[in-house]
Amino acid sequence: METIIVIVFALGYLAITVEHSIKIDKLIPALVMMAISWALISLGIDGFSQWFDSASHGLVPNFDALGHEGKMHWMEETLLHHLGKTAEILVFLLGAMTIVEIIDYFDGFATIKNFVKTKSKRKILWIFGFLAFFLSAIIDNLTATIVLISILQKLVYDRDIRIWYAGLIIIAANAGGAWSPIGDVTTTMLWIGDKVSTSYLFLYLFIPSLLCMLIPFFVATALPVFKGQLPENTDERSDEPKNKFSATMLYLGLGGIVSVPIFKTVTHLPPYVGMMLALGIVATFAEIYSNSKFAISQVVDDGHDEHASHSPVHHSLSKIELPSILFFLGILMAVAALESLGLLFNFATTLQDSMPKMGTEMAGETVSDLVVILLGVGSAVIDNVPLVAASLGMFSAELDSPLWHFIAYSAGTGGSMLIIGSAAGVVAMGMEKIDFFWYLKKIAWLAFIGFIAGAIAFMFMRTLI
Repeated sequence: METIIVIVFALGYLAITVEHSIKIDKLIPALVMMAISWALISLGIDGFSQWFDSASHGLVPNFDALGHEGKMHWMEETLLHHLGKTAEILVFLLGAMTIVEIIDYFDGFATIKNFVKTKSKRKILWIFGFLAFFLSAIIDNLTATIVLISILQKLVYDRDIRIWYAGLIIIAANAGGAWSPIGDVTTTMLWIGDKVSTSYLFLYLFIPSLLCMLIPFFVATALPVFKGQLPENTDERSDEPKNKFSATMLYLGLGGIVSVPIFKTVTHLPPYVGMMLALGIVATFAEIYSNSKFAISQVVDDGHDEHASHSPVHHSLSKIELPSILFFLGILMAVAALESLGLLFNFATTLQDSMPKMGTEMAGETVSDLVVILLGVGSAVIDNVPLVAASLGMFSAELDSPLWHFIAYSAGTGGSMLIIGSAAGVVAMGMEKIDFFWYLKKIAWLAFIGFIAGAIAFMFMRTLI
């Protein structure tokens, strides 16, 4: 049964990668393989001899000796656990997307767009690169990618050029998220699990993460696509904000997103709670600033603005990328099925055990480095969250051990090598309809050299701290 589930996952994954060839949206195979995987687990639960407990990051003791009811209980609890963790991410994402759309409703991104006076493709590349790197450390790589691609869509009208910028934004956002405890879900897992502290995370990973971003960007500036000037706007869209509240809503919206980590630190509540509070505050001001008045059953138009007959919140909710949300649900829950069967845990353990046989002269530290680098490469293929969860069960190093920081770096930045290897990549793929193989051909090699450069820098930094 385990083999069948792996085959289902492989076929679903293949369908996702060739969605443009088979003309089937990627959310469909993601949802189908998720549902089939869990159905097969339920039908064959009595035949499984092991079960991975995500809460304790280890295998359930004596699972094989449990009866049918006991195993079904574990399956139901695990499914509910993964659904809850996935829902946290999705609700957070929905909130962030809605705030971004509310800002766009008031034409707020025209304010930032007007700050970028240059038409030089290289200068714009560096501006967005550093924005992605530092913004992702504050508001997480996922939200930073949403915000910056939204701005990019108002600045670069040629999609063939824009997707190059989007690909490099993914690299910069994932690199920036690695050195902050709230910048990426995997670093947040290690932080909450008392494996890394904020100060040492910065000391160990800031320079490697910066190099992970800088090297690909330096190489990209030599590519033909980033030479010369951006073409002039030919669709006659005004460069000036169309709404007098555009700047106010931009600062209010971004301020609301930035306040989420502060809210989490003060209250110790999950980030999605703070995001919902931020959305509520931003939505309140959006309603106040709009030209609509609402009755219980209808909207009364009081103005002549193009959005006057819509609630800004309703309008923004209708604009968010719901297919991306459903795809994210499917892929995370499908990977959770593999994790629950202990397959990822066993894979990581086998990898650890086989390393000495591949190089008997290697020291133990070097073997660990190779394992972590391979976990980073693996995170581009399989979601980095379960891989980090498996590593939490594999290793027993103390707080702020270099091993945990290397895992944070590898898992956070390794996903850039495939567009579906990170949440930032998945969202960019949905927002710009980027083809999987286009990214593999054009961007993956840049992400790889950045990943390796940062890994080498980390090994050097480790000797200094």
